[in-house]
Amino acid sequence: MPIERALVSVSDKRDLVPFAQALARRGVEILSTGGTAKTLRNAGVPVVDVATYTQSPEIMDGRVKTLHPRVHGGILMRDRDEDRAQLSSIGGKPIDLVVVNLYPFEATVAKPDVTLEDAVENIDIGGPSMVRSAAKNHARVTVVVDPSDYNTVLAELETHGEVAFSTRARLASKAFAHTAAYDGAIAAYLTSVDELGKREAYPKVYTPQFERAYALRYGENPHQSGAFYVARNAKEGSLGRARSIGAGGKELSFNNLVDVDAALEAVREFDGPAAVVVKHTNPCGVAQAASVERAYRVARAADELSAFGGIVALNREVDEATAKALVETFLECVVAPTFAPAALAILHQKKNLRLLELGTMLPANEPGVAFKSVSGGMVLQQRDDTATNEVENGKVVTDKGLTDAQRRALSFAWKVCKHVKSNAIVMAREEDDGTLRTVGVGAGQMSRVVSVEICAKKAGDLAKGTVLASDAFFPFPDGVEAAAAAGAIAIAQPGGSVKDADVIAAANKLGVAMLFTGFRHFRH
Repeated sequence: MPIERALVSVSDKRDLVPFAQALARRGVEILSTGGTAKTLRNAGVPVVDVATYTQSPEIMDGRVKTLHPRVHGGILMRDRDEDRAQLSSIGGKPIDLVVVNLYPFEATVAKPDVTLEDAVENIDIGGPSMVRSAAKNHARVTVVVDPSDYNTVLAELETHGEVAFSTRARLASKAFAHTAAYDGAIAAYLTSVDELGKREAYPKVYTPQFERAYALRYGENPHQSGAFYVARNAKEGSLGRARSIGAGGKELSFNNLVDVDAALEAVREFDGPAAVVVKHTNPCGVAQAASVERAYRVARAADELSAFGGIVALNREVDEATAKALVETFLECVVAPTFAPAALAILHQKKNLRLLELGTMLPANEPGVAFKSVSGGMVLQQRDDTATNEVENGKVVTDKGLTDAQRRALSFAWKVCKHVKSNAIVMAREEDDGTLRTVGVGAGQMSRVVSVEICAKKAGDLAKGTVLASDAFFPFPDGVEAAAAAGAIAIAQPGGSVKDADVIAAANKLGVAMLFTGFRHFRH
């Protein structure tokens, strides 16, 4: 299937000119419209206007320009004599390559001042029609919606003189995904606005799109199948865009991926060099220190038993010293912004240690949505991206106040507590060198006081003189009493219980400082 004629009309003009120049050098006739035709002409690429090809002018300010039988007949024509004859009878010619991407609808509606009229005008009609026509007829036609595929098409033309059917089929499926996502974005917007353009937070129709990255060995358990899918709009710095740079071995499992995400979300909370060790979605050790190596060693020491076989997230480049510390313990995966070459030489000696490079760290308050599946549906919410200064702005409610060191430690514990399964309790302290660290974590208990008791047991003797954070209010004084008995001297909690007065009275009686943040951080 040699390519003799191409229709090129794109909003995303990345790498367009060199691609079109390469086509022109191969003798491909290029049909084009509007801004694309102007860009190509300015670059010296010969172009035939679609209006000239159809002998039908653009009308309605360009709303109608490619919706014409010569265009769609040229694309949909099958490789058979009858179709060729019918196309010829209307003055049409075969179109073998369609290079189209669509009006930037999502970018338009993302603008804070967008009007309903602006949004509607950026709904592409001709573009999706040509893309779908070409994708349907991929037995003969090559369709390209993504500039990253230009080189693939050119390489196959150079090597074989045509684009292989397997490639045309892959590009067709990509094209249908492209138009499906486009229609989904339009439906989401239009089902979230009224006639004045006022927008609701959550549309009536929500159709996110994901692309399968790879099949999993199994799901959460060996008898369950599974696969890892990446969101189409995943950002650099997210798990979906992380690059695997391990030395080989196994792909990440379902549980690995869930744990990596939990560790990554937690480590994003901290500005200084920090390390988070996660086991079964809960941080078992967290530290912020002068160096990422120090942070990791302290985080691991917080619960060395649980750290074995765990997941580690770091918010700085992994250097040689940190790599040496990491290989001292069996770990499933390390995720970090970057890895120094000297560090990789050390880490690659561990065959089955998976390494994920993010490229950058997203901030803790990066806006976004989070969703979970439930039977027959899903729940959707704003991600827990509240400001990180909740302790700093909190209100001390006890007779005893907080020292600066206690407030720093409470702020650290509070950030960790956001990422522990509820009921969540975290004990932490500031070391003499300024290192902030957890000493105990109590997670996922049905009773808050039991979480306090587990946290205290994990901390052991290190609980003496610590601060404690609770993700939700203490419903009774017993949690505060258990914390004080373990050695906690200051507590941060949201407040808001009908028993607040009793809880505050218990803290005053025990000589414990208490701060209310006004924010709850359940994690289910």
